[in-house]
Amino acid sequence: MRLFFLFATLAASLVVPATAGARDGLVEPKLVIARGGPAAPRIALTLDACSGAADERILGELFREEIPATIFVTTRWVRRNPEVVKRLQSRPDLFEIEDHGENHVPAVDRPLAVYGIPAAGSPAAVAAEVEGGARAIVAAGSPVPRWFRGATARYSTTAIAEIEKMGYRIAGYSVNGDQGAGLIAGMAEKRIAAAKDGDVIIAHVNQPSRSAGEGVARGIHALKEKGVTFVRLDAGLAAPTAGAAGRAISGPLLPAGEKLARSAG
Repeated sequence: MRLFFLFATLAASLVVPATAGARDGLVEPKLVIARGGPAAPRIALTLDACSGAADERILGELFREEIPATIFVTTRWVRRNPEVVKRLQSRPDLFEIEDHGENHVPAVDRPLAVYGIPAAGSPAAVAAEVEGGARAIVAAGSPVPRWFRGATARYSTTAIAEIEKMGYRIAGYSVNGDQGAGLIAGMAEKRIAAAKDGDVIIAHVNQPSRSAGEGVARGIHALKEKGVTFVRLDAGLAAPTAGAAGRAISGPLLPAGEKLARSAG
């Protein structure tokens, strides 16, 4: 009996992050763009580069067909794929590089886990995740990002408010193209090919060993064959919120003492 109470006491003393769910009050924002109409349907393609390598099946399709896309990168991915980043930067007419965070942790300002990934856990940690990702993007030679998408694309409402105060827009979506690169190729292709005028697609460009990427590339091609016009988020929506004005990014990834102010325009 004493042994039972000892184990019970130890179990009660452990703090285990909760799994995100409806009861946790997290939100997964939806985002759409202005429709082009039946004669000129428009879709925004957004691709997450969380960590790992680059999926050339998808990138090759984008470069060959000159398809615009918004790429959300983490610090980890930028550091691992500098040559790919340079290729994306060589076509600023096609690619918009935006902020996916420093360490790919969910932008939730209290202790819990989202799909098994420990969240940032505090307002300060959320801010560090956002700004750390932005510093890496700027240090790599890209413009200061305007958009943020956190790991898992789920947020606490208070974290969203703070991120928007920092001058970012939250990049939601309306079509989940590959379920975190977890779908088989045929399912990913079907989901993406079924996107409608005004949709914002989310898919992943960092899992070249998974079959999902093949389906993503085929789905994108199918949409182009249907006559869809692809647009980046910066073209599909109005300018970022007024809170962006005057925001400065500084930190260890920038030259000593340098601050890069961001314009609202």
